[in-house]
Amino acid sequence: MARLIVYYAHPGQRHSHTNRELAKVAQDVDGITFVDMYAEYPRNDIDIDKEQQRLLDHDVILFQFPLFWYSTPSLVKEWQDLVLEHGFAYGSGGDRLAGKRMMLAITAAGPEDAYTETGYQKFPLRTFLTPLEQTAGLCQMDFTPPYVLFASLRAPAQGRVQPHAQGYRVLLEAVRDDRFDFEKSASRDVLSYETLPIVEGA
Repeated sequence: MARLIVYYAHPGQRHSHTNRELAKVAQDVDGITFVDMYAEYPRNDIDIDKEQQRLLDHDVILFQFPLFWYSTPSLVKEWQDLVLEHGFAYGSGGDRLAGKRMMLAITAAGPEDAYTETGYQKFPLRTFLTPLEQTAGLCQMDFTPPYVLFASLRAPAQGRVQPHAQGYRVLLEAVRDDRFDFEKSASRDVLSYETLPIVEGA
């Protein structure tokens, strides 16, 4: 079994349309670690030693968050700046995360076709996630295409939250149980509940 930790970051949870449901799912999955970053660090006083030990104790690190101004919520960036230290995560002797995996579960307010060269966002979604992908690479971690819900603000009225949340459960359980096909996922830009590469019967 893979040791999976989910870092949930949403600074305005009471206004959440989808992430609260995903967080409930993650908290309900046995055998994984769930961290509500804004609840644990409301003043951004991140415990570096604690977080580095969490990383060492897990094989797969998944960040769940809504896309904020084409990036992560600010606490995730602060966490990266402090926790991923030179000599620990990268640089001379900084190989403590080598071989681990980074995953993302994100919601985007815009529809999928907005994240194209001809759409109003002008770039594919993965372009906005390049800093995270490169961070994983610098830390010698494998980066997995993100699990994404597009048009998330409209999702509740369209009945898309529950299928997406159930897919999230399937994803988390498959990663935990070594049934997620990471190699197959690498050929995709993003993942949805309809395109999860699960190894059945493993």
